Amino acid sequence: MTTDFLSQALVYLGAAVICVPIAKKIGMSSVLGYLLSGIIIGPFVLGFIGGEGQDIMHVAEFGVVMMLFIIGLELEPSAFWKMRKAIAGFGFSQLFGTSILLFFVFILMGWQWTTAVSAGLTLTMSSTAIVLQTLKEKGLSHTTAGQASFSVLLFQDIAVIPILAILPLLATTSVVANEAHPSLLSGLPAWVQTILVIAAVGSIYGIGTYLVVPLLRVIAKTGLREMFTASSLLLVVAVAFLMEMVGLSPALGTFVAGVVLANSEFRHELESDIDPFKGLLLGLFFMGVGASINFQLIQEAPAQIAMLVLLVLLIKFIVLFGIGKIYKLNNDQNFLFALGLSQVGEFAFVLLSFTGQLNIIDQEWIGKLTAITAISMMTTPLLLLVHEKFIHPYFGIKEKPVEKPGDIIEEHHDVIVAGFGHFGSTIGRLLRANGIKATILDNNPDQVELLRRMGFKVYYGDATRIDMLKSAGIESAKILIAAIDSPEVNSNLVHTVRKHFPHIKILARARNRFDAHELMETGVTNVYRETLYTAVQLAVDALGELGFRKHTATRQGQKFIKFDEKALAKLASSRHDLKEYALNSKDEIAIQEKLLQNDLLLSFSDNDHSWDSNFVKEAILGKDPENARTK
Repeated sequence: MTTDFLSQALVYLGAAVICVPIAKKIGMSSVLGYLLSGIIIGPFVLGFIGGEGQDIMHVAEFGVVMMLFIIGLELEPSAFWKMRKAIAGFGFSQLFGTSILLFFVFILMGWQWTTAVSAGLTLTMSSTAIVLQTLKEKGLSHTTAGQASFSVLLFQDIAVIPILAILPLLATTSVVANEAHPSLLSGLPAWVQTILVIAAVGSIYGIGTYLVVPLLRVIAKTGLREMFTASSLLLVVAVAFLMEMVGLSPALGTFVAGVVLANSEFRHELESDIDPFKGLLLGLFFMGVGASINFQLIQEAPAQIAMLVLLVLLIKFIVLFGIGKIYKLNNDQNFLFALGLSQVGEFAFVLLSFTGQLNIIDQEWIGKLTAITAISMMTTPLLLLVHEKFIHPYFGIKEKPVEKPGDIIEEHHDVIVAGFGHFGSTIGRLLRANGIKATILDNNPDQVELLRRMGFKVYYGDATRIDMLKSAGIESAKILIAAIDSPEVNSNLVHTVRKHFPHIKILARARNRFDAHELMETGVTNVYRETLYTAVQLAVDALGELGFRKHTATRQGQKFIKFDEKALAKLASSRHDLKEYALNSKDEIAIQEKLLQNDLLLSFSDNDHSWDSNFVKEAILGKDPENARTK
């Protein structure tokens, strides 16, 4: 068993490592590289993986499960509400227009209306995985076409829920039992199946809100990153497993779970933890798609399948291009929008599997439609390459990417505050009172919850992670305030930021002079010792109680801070030799005290002697107060 696993892993990784760089080298996307590698190692070429790809698709589809969970996490309710017109306009128009045209195509082929509806709704789906991955690689995610594509894909992902609920009503029989993967829907009437679909989605919402979020708060308190990562994976696997047990799409379940958690304080931490697994498993999914193409079936009816592939691509392109015209997209953006979404998507595999269980479409056509779906997915990188080389240079004007409006964490501000405990919240309050907006990160879930109740917009997340900092907009920010309670974590944050984002100005909190020295070694010049300023303020108040006028005491406090910070810079070079450090510190303290005494002595004049008590003047001048003015 171990040998089989290692040999399979070697095949997958070897094929990916060879094919993906070659695809990138010749100007194609990594998606096409994964698809080609799947075809090569599949049963119809080298035969390294068997069963026409079916044995790996269940594992490969987990990449789509991960991706849709993250898409759900990104679907913050307020941001979704802001995009509602674009989502409804672009998304509904595409779904309705494409499914109607495909419905008539299948009716003309002599299909029953229930079969035509099911096939039309299935082939209407576009590939969220391929489109978003390709747009991201080409830097087109934030263009008008990219935003329009995201709106359509988001609507389709949401539309899968009612489509899965409708399909049992189109069936003439109940769900067929599967011995390998038993389903709770097996043998139930159509109306009961529809109710169960809706109930399953509702149960995910309830469990996510009232069980998962409190559980994540408990896990977050452990402070162990690996435990949070493990709990993130457990959540995704558990939801996928439960949905499969019910007989529904695991990808659908995790998408709904992501939406539920989108408004929690763990949103970005979950996204950061799962993102690396998503990328790896998506690659496996594309390889699985390539390996699952049944070339034997294509050889039996090549003309029919080729015609249907071209017809599906053409219909979807026409509908999408027409929608782009209605919404006044520039020609270059409209071609990108229409060509990018013209393929059939991964949810088609889910819907085809479900329609097969319901006997709405016979198994021969399930195989053909699966081949059409896989082939159309392979055309997307090629179509976008054609657009990039031959269409884009000659149509419309080149649009520069614009800043993504979008969700809360991407309200990128000039200031980022990392750590919002007592120290950081004081800073944040003063900034906010002066009209300065800041992106605030904190890794304490209880603190985040409390501050949110107090009216602060605080995000839960580990600020020492590069992906979290990028999500907070550090690449465009001007100032990072490192105010984390733990000196070790705060120092780690400063090291990370200095290494990866050297452009940003860092204002760092230090608990004492030794923490300050460590921060200064990284090149940070703006270091603020929390014990220094509060201690000086206390001493200033004590001077006031002893008879110093407020101006004198405050001035002495500020002078002390100025002299001490100069001494801090001098002492930094000897901090690793405690003996030398102690001797140098003794000298610096003596110098500071002498400077402060001289400054106080020079400040007395005939005009201010009455502001300080006789006791103070006697202590400082060492002479009769009445004669002090004659000094």
